[in-house]
Amino acid sequence: MTARSKHLAVLATALMLGTGLAACGSDDAGSPGGKTTITFWDDNGGPARTPVWQHIIAEFQKANPTITVKYVGIPIAQAQQKYDTAIAGGGLPDVGGVSTAMLSSLVAQKALEPLDGRISGGALNGRLNDQVVTSVKATVPDGKTYMVPMSTNMGVFWYRTDWFGEAGLEPPRNWGDFFTATEKLTDTAKNRYGFTIRGGAGSIAQMLEVVYGQSGITEIFDADGKATVNDPKNVAALEKLAGLYKKVTPEADVSNDYVKMVAQFDGGNIAIMQHNLGSFNDHVKTLGKDKVAAMAVPKSDGGVQAILSNPVSGIGLFASGEKKDAAYKFAEFAASKAMNSHWAEKTGVLPANTEVNGEAWIQGLPHIAEAVKVLNDPATKVVQMPYYLPEFNAITKTDMEPEFQKVLQGTLPAKDFLDAFAAKLTEAQASYKQRNGG
Repeated sequence: MTARSKHLAVLATALMLGTGLAACGSDDAGSPGGKTTITFWDDNGGPARTPVWQHIIAEFQKANPTITVKYVGIPIAQAQQKYDTAIAGGGLPDVGGVSTAMLSSLVAQKALEPLDGRISGGALNGRLNDQVVTSVKATVPDGKTYMVPMSTNMGVFWYRTDWFGEAGLEPPRNWGDFFTATEKLTDTAKNRYGFTIRGGAGSIAQMLEVVYGQSGITEIFDADGKATVNDPKNVAALEKLAGLYKKVTPEADVSNDYVKMVAQFDGGNIAIMQHNLGSFNDHVKTLGKDKVAAMAVPKSDGGVQAILSNPVSGIGLFASGEKKDAAYKFAEFAASKAMNSHWAEKTGVLPANTEVNGEAWIQGLPHIAEAVKVLNDPATKVVQMPYYLPEFNAITKTDMEPEFQKVLQGTLPAKDFLDAFAAKLTEAQASYKQRNGG
């Protein structure tokens, strides 16, 4: 071999070694100036959320000048389809907003990276609410954490504080007080009703919240995979709820959806309305802060605080991404105390990072402070809704909503309704376990 040949061989070897080292190095390898650009898809882009993410991104880039975050806002109604299309045809982002409502589908398509090791080995270890993390894990077959949780919501009962004051009533702390209050605050001559039942679109989740709240049952499925919705305690609870219809509620409730419920409550016809924390601004804007407040779902007669799980919003790391370290750094930063606090305050939700719980803005919003207290109480039992079942939406909306209206109208016994509901859920759960080797 000539001297020139030897020199070229050494150079070639050095180049190959250099390439190998670069390939095994950090996400930033090969980027000009050591800088990295990651793409973030916001799954609820729009005037309310986009500015919040823009602030978080700006703060992240200040703290991490070598990482640029490219923001892409996607309207919430298009998010699932957008992700599915990108999974099928390529073009997924490095990191993106996801919720437990879509998590099972994304995981089934092997689109997301499990984050348990990164979370336990990083700054978020021990700082995420246990109930929220459990809800995330319960959504997937392998029980792993496929997203960094940012926030959740909670069902509450909004009530007219002025009406309660006029009647000399305290906010109910148990179901006996609740039912008594709905009777005492009903005055049909004045077109005033103690309660409003959501009988139209979206009715089933709110019905289940009242039923499980009364019964104190804490699991949708028992150890054998059988649905508990038709447990005798739940049947009795539904009978109690249905018995309120037209006695302490408007007759129109049988077909009322969220919009109509809010119109009745904010219009001055309803004492207590069931929804979640998200309707706060609507009530305050119309009624004023001095006339409306929220209370948690009352405890069961046995003293159990059972609340239904709400979808959890968070950030997922996509398995196809080539810049996972930078992507996770962004997700971790967004869920840090300062950024999670900003996110929760601006969007009116419950923070996943427990370090936020003592923030002054929370104490200044009694409905958030009460919800945070309940969510972080170790005694609280979160009934995990089976959002992971592909059939769940069809069962609750298409199949059971019309049947629930029959229960309210008295043409279908509560037991028959819940027996049919339980059969459908049990079948769906069995199919899910079979598909996933359970």
